[in-house]
Amino acid sequence: MPPLAGAILTGKSLPQYLSLQPSTLYVEHPPFSWPIFILLSLLILVCILPFLYRLVRTPGSSASQLFPFPWWGWLGIVLIALSWSLAWANIDTQSGWQRYSFTPLWLGYILLLNALGVRRSGSCLMLEQPGKFLLLFPASALFWWFFEYLNHFVHNWYYLGPPISPLTRILTASLSFSTVLPAVLSTVYWMATFHRMHRAYTHYWVLRVPYPRVFAVIGLVVSTLSLFALGAWPGSFYPLVWVSPLIVLLSLQVLSGKRTVFSSLQEGDWRPFCLPALASLQCGLCWELWNYGGMAPWKYNIPFVDRFHLFEMPLLGYAGYFPFGLECLLVASLLGIEVYTAPAVSLSSKDNPINFSNSTDEYSKRE
Repeated sequence: MPPLAGAILTGKSLPQYLSLQPSTLYVEHPPFSWPIFILLSLLILVCILPFLYRLVRTPGSSASQLFPFPWWGWLGIVLIALSWSLAWANIDTQSGWQRYSFTPLWLGYILLLNALGVRRSGSCLMLEQPGKFLLLFPASALFWWFFEYLNHFVHNWYYLGPPISPLTRILTASLSFSTVLPAVLSTVYWMATFHRMHRAYTHYWVLRVPYPRVFAVIGLVVSTLSLFALGAWPGSFYPLVWVSPLIVLLSLQVLSGKRTVFSSLQEGDWRPFCLPALASLQCGLCWELWNYGGMAPWKYNIPFVDRFHLFEMPLLGYAGYFPFGLECLLVASLLGIEVYTAPAVSLSSKDNPINFSNSTDEYSKRE
C-alpha cells in the first residue's frame, strides 16, 4: 500500500502499477552522474569491505572428508549445459522456445549445488528438509512477484523477447521465479560446508541493540515512509526496493516478540548475515551471466549509475544482491528453514572450535 499511496499523492495513474505482467516497459531515467556514482560506491565499499577482509584474512583448514557425488548432480550439469546452449543459440527467435530455457537451467543449478553439498558434507538442503524444500518453489514465485510489483514503480529492469499471450507470460514467469529461493538457499547451505565461512563470521563483532522494540517501531515507520517515497519519487529512492522490505519484516518480527534470524549478531555470530549475502551475489553473477547473450533477456535501466556493466547489470547494481540474500534467508526462516549452520558430519572439534546447531532457536556455542 505505501508505494501506491505515494503514486496517488503525486498524481500518477494507478492502472500501470496494478498489472499482473512482468514489466516490458522502458522508461527514461536521469542520466549517469559521477558524484552520485562515487558517493554510492564509497557507501557500498564501507559496508562490505570489513566482511570481505575478515573472510580473506581467516585461515583455511585441513580438507574435510569427501562423500560420493550423487548421480542427480550429473543430471544438474547436463541440464545446465543443454539449457545454457539453448538460451544462447541464435535460433528459434520467432517461436520463442528459448524463453523456456531459464527454468531448467536453474533447476540444473539447484541440483548441482545440492550435489556439491552432499559431496562436502554427506547431506544437502534438498535431502535434509525435502518437504520444506519443495515448499520453497511456490513461496519463491510469490516472493519474486512482490519485487516485480515494486518494479512497476521504479522500472529498473524490463523483459525482451517474442510476444506471447498474457497468461503464458504469467505462467512462464512464475515457473522462472519459483527457482529463486531454492537456488539462493541451496547456495547458502553449500557455503556453510566450508570451515572458513564459520571461522570468519563467528566470534566477530558483538552487535547489541538497546531497546529493540523502540528501534523496531522506528524501523517500521521509516521503512514504510521509504516505500511511500518509492512510489512518489522512484528516480531518487529506487535502491530502497531491496532494503525497505527487509526492514519491514524484521521490525514486525521484533514487535511480535520473536527471535529473528539476525538475533545471533548479539553473540558475535554473523553467519546468517554474511552467508546469504555472499550466496545471493554468487547466484546474481550466474543470473547475469546466463542472461547475457540470451535470446529472451532482461535489461536494466538504473538512474544515475547506469555505467560500467558486468554482463547486462551496471556494476553498482550488484550491491542489491546483498540485502536480497538477507530477505531470502528471512523468508526461509518464516517457513522454518535454517541453512547457514554447517552439517555436523562435516565438522570436527579439531578443525573448528564451534559447535554448530541446526535449531532455529539455538545458535553457536563454545565447546
